[in-house]
Amino acid sequence: MACRIFLHGPRHDERKIDLGGVPALEILPRRVTGEGVILFLHGGGYVAGSPRTHRAMMARLADLSGRRVLMPDYRLAPEHRFPAAFDDALRAARALSGTPWVIGGDSAGGGLALAVRAALDPDDAPRGAFAFSPWTDLTLTGQSLGANAERDCLLPADRAGELVNLVLADADPSDPRVSPLFAQAGLGTPVLLQVSDTEILRDDTMRLADRLREAGTDVTVETWPDAPHVWQMLDGWVPEAREALRHVAAFVETRLSLPRSGSGS
Repeated sequence: MACRIFLHGPRHDERKIDLGGVPALEILPRRVTGEGVILFLHGGGYVAGSPRTHRAMMARLADLSGRRVLMPDYRLAPEHRFPAAFDDALRAARALSGTPWVIGGDSAGGGLALAVRAALDPDDAPRGAFAFSPWTDLTLTGQSLGANAERDCLLPADRAGELVNLVLADADPSDPRVSPLFAQAGLGTPVLLQVSDTEILRDDTMRLADRLREAGTDVTVETWPDAPHVWQMLDGWVPEAREALRHVAAFVETRLSLPRSGSGS
């Protein structure tokens, strides 16, 4: 069934491209309705996943938003440990300089997207950022890791430390390039976060949102009850997935329709 979920989605055209030396997959909507692109970083705990596993979900978002989606095929651990994924994502993002764009991702890819957003100079920043259930704290200090351990139907809390070791080896888990919770929370561009109230990464979203708001950033957090981790991938199977993707498409439309001078408003 998992393979069917990955492949289930609208018909779309795609092609392999290069983004700053990083291989990527470009997905075209059936009808382009505006300028700008979406840079999307797939999840998978930094050890799994690819543009292919997320192509169906992004094909739907491309159609809903009327924008092209670019998905870098960044390097994965344990063969390529931190900061390989961050370095690839940052190169891909910088290749979009001069192009109206927004950045997004899910799970580890959501944390990666937020880390890249924090690392970019204002002149290179995206006009907005969104994340589905982002992993923002590899120090594993969120209370929901324990509180939701029995409620999360997808992610095993007792394996989180093992995954961190695979990704980081001896690197600092509080490094903002992998844990954007600890990044300098400058004003930046608006952020949309979606998370389930029953998943172990709930507090990774909530604490990051609090930090960004304290710095004056416009942050919207949308919570869903009893939804699985990154339920947006279940588009075509559960109505909550399409609803969430429609919200993101509206956010993308709002951000990319602004003139450049309004990108940080």
